[in-house]
Amino acid sequence: MSSSLRRGALAATALLIPLASLSACAAGNNAQTLGVRPDNAETSVGDIKIQNATVIAPQSGVQGEAAVSATLFNDGTEEQTLDSVSLPGSQTEVKLSPAAGSGAITVAPGGSVVLGGQGNPSGIIEDSSQAGGLGDVQRIVFRFSETGDVPIDAFVVAAAGFYRDFGPSNLPEAPTASPTGSATAEDGGHGDEAESGGEPAPSGSASASQGAGH
Repeated sequence: MSSSLRRGALAATALLIPLASLSACAAGNNAQTLGVRPDNAETSVGDIKIQNATVIAPQSGVQGEAAVSATLFNDGTEEQTLDSVSLPGSQTEVKLSPAAGSGAITVAPGGSVVLGGQGNPSGIIEDSSQAGGLGDVQRIVFRFSETGDVPIDAFVVAAAGFYRDFGPSNLPEAPTASPTGSATAEDGGHGDEAESGGEPAPSGSASASQGAGH
C-alpha cells in the first residue's frame, strides 16, 4: 500500500472514533428523555428541570378525575423529594402517590422521574372541573424539598391518543346517545289504544270469530 493510501486510511479511522462517541452520547440523552414532547411546557429552577408538563382531563362533557403529568429531572448531587403539586388558580392540591407502596416521590441525584403513566408515580386532581377547560393554560407549582417552588404554565389536554396512557387510570366512559327504538315502541303501543278508543278490545272477540269460521 502506498504512503498516500495509508495516510487516507488513518485519517478515516481518526474521524470514526469521535463520531462513534457522539452517537453514544446522543443515545444516552434520548434514552433519558423518552416520551418527552418538546411542544409542551418545560422550565428549570436550580438543579430541577421539568419537561412535558401537562394537565390531562376527561373529554368535554365528562366528569371525573384529571391528572398532572411531567418528567422531573434532578441535575444536582443531592436527592430531592417532590413534596407537593398544586394548581393555585383553582386552589387545588394534587394528590401524589408513589409508584408502589406509600411515602414520598423521590428524584435521585442525576436521575429523573416520570409523573403519570402505568408503573410511575401519579398526581391526581380528584375533581376534573378544577383542572380547567381543554385548551386552557394552567399554572402548576411543583414544590421540591431542596429547590422549593418550581412554577410552570401547562396546557390542559384531553385524555385521548398519546395522553390517554398518562391520564387518570379510572377514566369515565364518554356519554352515548340513548336508543330511539324504545320511544318509538312506546308511541306505537299508545297509538293502538288510541285507535280502539283508548280501551282494550274484548278478550272474547277473537274466540267468537274462530267459532264462526268453523
